[in-house]
Amino acid sequence: MLSDLLLLLFFAIISVIVFRRFRLSNIVAYLFTGFMLGPSLLNFLDSYREIELVAEFGIVFLMFSLGLEFSLNKLIEMRRSVFGVGVLQVIVSFLMFYSLSQLFEMTWQQSFTVASVLTMSSTAIIVKVLSDQQRLHSQTGKLAIAILLFQDLAVVPFLIVIPIIAMPVLEGEFVIPLSIAFLKGTFAVAVLLSTGRWLLPRFFYEMGSLRFDEVFILSTLFVTLLAAWFTQLLGLSMALGAFLAGMMLAESHYRHQLSADIRPFKDILMAMFFISIGTLLHFEVLRDNLSTLLLIVVGVMVAKTVTIMLAALIMREKLKTSLGVGIVLAQMGEFGFILVAMANKYQLLDEQLSSLLIATGVISMSLTPLLVKYSQNITREMLHHYENVFRFQKTLPGQFSDHTIICGYGRVGQIVSRFLRSESLPFIVLDRDPMRVKEAREGGEQIEFGDASRREILLIAGIEKAKLLIITFDDLQRSMTLLGQIRLINPNVKVLVRTKNDKGLQELLDAGASEVIPEVLEGSLMLVAQVLFLSGIPRRRIMERLDCERRTKYQHLHGFYYGQNSQKEKDEWLIEPLHAVVLTESSEVLGSYVDQLHLSGIIIKSLHRQGGEEVVISAEVRFKVGDVVLLQGLKNDLLQAEKILL
Repeated sequence: MLSDLLLLLFFAIISVIVFRRFRLSNIVAYLFTGFMLGPSLLNFLDSYREIELVAEFGIVFLMFSLGLEFSLNKLIEMRRSVFGVGVLQVIVSFLMFYSLSQLFEMTWQQSFTVASVLTMSSTAIIVKVLSDQQRLHSQTGKLAIAILLFQDLAVVPFLIVIPIIAMPVLEGEFVIPLSIAFLKGTFAVAVLLSTGRWLLPRFFYEMGSLRFDEVFILSTLFVTLLAAWFTQLLGLSMALGAFLAGMMLAESHYRHQLSADIRPFKDILMAMFFISIGTLLHFEVLRDNLSTLLLIVVGVMVAKTVTIMLAALIMREKLKTSLGVGIVLAQMGEFGFILVAMANKYQLLDEQLSSLLIATGVISMSLTPLLVKYSQNITREMLHHYENVFRFQKTLPGQFSDHTIICGYGRVGQIVSRFLRSESLPFIVLDRDPMRVKEAREGGEQIEFGDASRREILLIAGIEKAKLLIITFDDLQRSMTLLGQIRLINPNVKVLVRTKNDKGLQELLDAGASEVIPEVLEGSLMLVAQVLFLSGIPRRRIMERLDCERRTKYQHLHGFYYGQNSQKEKDEWLIEPLHAVVLTESSEVLGSYVDQLHLSGIIIKSLHRQGGEEVVISAEVRFKVGDVVLLQGLKNDLLQAEKILL
């Protein structure tokens, strides 16, 4: 299997590179990889059945991520779409495909199976494509997801009914098994949602408190697979359990971090899933039934578009949204392949019909990324009379735009957020302290649990459309890492970095920070501003002085006379101490030019002559007896400089 896996990955990489050159989706590349290496063409994969088994977990992780987007409260809010449009779409599509199948003289069992297969759409492809195109939260995206949610629920009775109708002795007696399946589903929902409400938040709170990323990721995988195992134990779909597990945590403040942690596993396994689907495409079917196959593909996709659009219109959705959803969901779904395999097992479908259905599914799924990408253009062209309506693009509901991202919700983060709220400015806060997040959310604050230095978390927070990002934590290394991520994603966003002192100030500016605000030094400047203002200095002159200090990177604020108990304050400020040296008659530097004396690591801050007069250092100034030389530097360097001067 290892050699097969290496071959598969190599071809997948090459396919993705080639297909991306033609601006085609990665999904098409994965399907093409499976088709090329599968048994119908090159037949290079001896263990593709095992690969299919592993790939099934891609659906599990996908459904978990999808569940994170829809909490129970949101599902209740969407009940009109899920149990309105979703139910109507399944019924209308099923009856239409059943009637069309009957026209081709199929048995009612075959018609039932074909209608079940073609009614389903692809949750895996639609969620991935909409997510990649950032349309998951659009009106079309939300309605499509609502329909897919009901389709995923509807596949459970199809999985029960098909084996029953294949047995003539039990013909007509499938009401009881179907009822049992619904009871099991109800039980699974009750158990998982109650567990998620009371147990999982405490569990992830403890995991988050450890501040150990590996443990948090392992916990995420454990919860996902445990929920999938539980529903499989009840004879239901693993995907249903994963979806419920995600929905359990959708209301928690861990959902963004969970989504970021699960994404690498989901993406890799989803690639495996699409490759395994590609192996189901038979070259012989394409060669011998090409014209028939193309007619079936076009007929199925047009029929599904029309039925879905009608279902949405009946539920009083907008014409643009209805048509857009119809185009998006026009393909056959991954559950269709499962139903075809089950029908083959019970000999409900012959080999040619099964191959045509599989080929229809693969081709329609391959076309889906392009259809979704251009669905808005297609809709606009088909509804030309409404062009003026579509000309304006509004901000999508729930989507961040021109907002501020606050990284860290400590003292500074909380103060900034309060001022932003008072001005009704949009913002989102990210913090990875579970206790702080819990307390803040209970207090009504808009805060999310997540590591701001993670690219996925920044994308979820809308960094691509953010107006401003503020780094409030005082950690130079984390700030540098975060700046690197930010500038790769959005080079134009303004970034303010708060530090305690000016350590690493130039490094932060070079890394892409728009402004660096050393808290202690800025506090001193504000105190100075008040002193000068109360002393009668004009406000304009004060502001000029402050700007000058900032432009020179606070050089005049670095002097510090320290005593026996000043070590802590000196370390906290990270300011090099000052030390005065009085030149004596024995000093060897007497008569030499001041500006030509170079002391390692030392700055000559000022020079005072006897009587306290300060001398402006220039090219003509020489050292004299009694001069007081004020030095600034580290302690060891100061001692060495004093020896040189004396």
